[in-house]
Amino acid sequence: MVPVIEPLNPLHLPPQKLTLGCPVLDRLLRGGLPVGSVTEIAGESAAGKTQLCLQLLLSALLPPSRGGLSASSLFIHSEFPFPLRRLRSLSSSASLENPLDHIFVAAAHSPYDLLSLLAAADSLFACPPTHLPVRLIVVDSIAALFRSDFDNTPSDLKKRSFLFFKIAAKLKEQARRFGSVVVVTNQVVDVVGSEEGANGLRLGNYACLYSSGRRVSPALGLSWANCVNTRLFLSRSDEVSNSSGLSRTRRRMQVVFAPHLPEGSSEFAIVRDGVFGIDH
Repeated sequence: MVPVIEPLNPLHLPPQKLTLGCPVLDRLLRGGLPVGSVTEIAGESAAGKTQLCLQLLLSALLPPSRGGLSASSLFIHSEFPFPLRRLRSLSSSASLENPLDHIFVAAAHSPYDLLSLLAAADSLFACPPTHLPVRLIVVDSIAALFRSDFDNTPSDLKKRSFLFFKIAAKLKEQARRFGSVVVVTNQVVDVVGSEEGANGLRLGNYACLYSSGRRVSPALGLSWANCVNTRLFLSRSDEVSNSSGLSRTRRRMQVVFAPHLPEGSSEFAIVRDGVFGIDH
């Protein structure tokens, strides 16, 4: 009997992933960040969110054989100023030709600014200014856009949730339509009360998240949590050595939830050349 050989269905191929620029962190995420979905990176100030995003801008330029997308990036920032000096420092050690020519930067001051920029970005995706397509979108950070424009009233909370879903829908559409990786950073808020998670709700693999000795939760609540496909949490803790009396910062990346990943975590460090996992 002659075996029937069926053509390969592209829908059955594993999704392309974007390297984080570190094999240890890529191993935690089973190859990197997936194309076609929205990944949130949450953490307190100075946890390493922006540092990791800058590294992703450079990783996107790499060829697929090295875990990249051979692509340009769009970086939308709401935290000011944009860290150009740090990006230049990272790019100088990345062995890439003119990497800054393929990184487009825009500032958003409100959720409405962000929606306008995302709508305008459709033309950037369709007709990129350089020979490389735009396939990475970074929004740093989403929480900063909602920091002061909304009160804790039912009408404002309803308006805020509507904007969450509208922003997320646009990001997911661009991720699917243009085969892009979307990364959104988020801040954290302190949690007081039940050990069963924020407001008694457990989201993902952990009932509680800790950073700098405090129990915290990603900002913007359950409505925003339902808008992202994957949530990564970056924590930090300062430890004092008994022998020297000197303190050092330990950092950890945790997979809070992801449809394609099990629970896991990895320690990492931020050094001059970038963000790198620590293999124990």
